[in-house]
Amino acid sequence: MNAYRSKSLSFPWPPLLYSLAVITALYLNQDYPVPLPYPWIIVCWGIGALLTIVAVTLNVWAVKTLIESRTTVLTQRCTAHLVTKGPFRFTRNPTYLGYTLLTVSLGLMIGNVWFVAMAAVAAALTTLLVIRCEEMHLLSRFGCEFEFYCRHTRRWI
Repeated sequence: MNAYRSKSLSFPWPPLLYSLAVITALYLNQDYPVPLPYPWIIVCWGIGALLTIVAVTLNVWAVKTLIESRTTVLTQRCTAHLVTKGPFRFTRNPTYLGYTLLTVSLGLMIGNVWFVAMAAVAAALTTLLVIRCEEMHLLSRFGCEFEFYCRHTRRWI
């Protein structure tokens, strides 16, 4: 039996990766601050507020879609169904996209540019440690159906 068939991950990496990104950004800003000019602070706060709304909406929509499809929300459990509706029509990983946007938005709202850099690092690590394993799990469970979905839907945006 394929090792990926039963579950994709044994540890919930995404919350840890994004939490470490936030902690690292706060630490880096304390030691190596990157100040923004005054007019940009207001613009960044507004963009950050809008991105926060988008990120939270995207995550809630994704979780709602998974629950309605009667499959797991947790990455360390076996997927029951391939979900291709809701936000999954536009991106294969709407929750991780939401986490990344939320990290960026928090940085913009508090004026910490390091959050943007750490969000990129967290997204790259999520791709390497989480998404690739999840994709192997989905490929072993759903085969050609998942391959077709991958050809028509982007991994991030």
